[in-house]
Amino acid sequence: MTSDCILSNAHLSLSVAEMGAEMQYLRTHSGVDLLWNGDPAFWTGRAPVLFPIVGRAVGDRIAVGEHSTDMAQHGIARRRVFTLEEQSQTQCRHVLRADPETRAQYPFDFALHLTHALSDATLTVTARVENHSETEMPFGFGFHPAFHWPLPGAETQRHVVQLKTTNNPARQPLHPDGLLEPTRVEGPFINGTLDIEEALFKDGALVFPNGSDALRYGPENGPGLAFTFHNLPDLALWKPVDAPFLCVEPWHGTASLVGDGPQIAQRPNSVTLPAGEAVEFGFSVTVEL
Repeated sequence: MTSDCILSNAHLSLSVAEMGAEMQYLRTHSGVDLLWNGDPAFWTGRAPVLFPIVGRAVGDRIAVGEHSTDMAQHGIARRRVFTLEEQSQTQCRHVLRADPETRAQYPFDFALHLTHALSDATLTVTARVENHSETEMPFGFGFHPAFHWPLPGAETQRHVVQLKTTNNPARQPLHPDGLLEPTRVEGPFINGTLDIEEALFKDGALVFPNGSDALRYGPENGPGLAFTFHNLPDLALWKPVDAPFLCVEPWHGTASLVGDGPQIAQRPNSVTLPAGEAVEFGFSVTVEL
């Protein structure tokens, strides 16, 4: 039996489950829920962690050298129970360590630490991936949090995603089988701003390689969520049609391209971590209500 880690300060409260080290709720001091609730009518996820792949693999099979096995979309971490390493009122750290079951799919000795911390009206989530193997370790990593759409208190207002810059990043179209098309196309941002409309997501997620290291989600003049990303150059936005949430997904790595092979190391923007080394990824979201 697992239990949730509960954090709180004067501005926010947060619950993190041991299963997948996945956030269960993020609430304001007045009890306003910001995170999606996992209603299976739309999507059972809330904020899964993506490791050691992001997105789908060709035929749902991956390979590392001569080791080949099945692996479902977004990898194995979201389906594993993490261990709570430490907790205070405003911070907790979970870890997933390799075991015989993980090695059967992903043949490395790794440790994945997830830290959630509250500071004033800001939530910071940091991941540390450690390679305890004797060989280099290829992987992809990403976050997949879902936030209410529209945001509470702004139900009648137009919502946008505003990048930190006025750049209009190219989009990598999603193939019907969940892989990415090899050729990038012009993205839907205009001067760094994207209106959130149902029609945008009729073909699935919007994927932007080299997307942005910061953005804001919400009405232009109203409540919002301000994000910054660390070591997560790729960006995806996903909203199932008619679903009352929007996923803001910073990644390092993407789904395989149509026509690619199964090797993790050859997936777009894959990380290759030397033996004995570690690397960190993270995002912060500041609540502006």
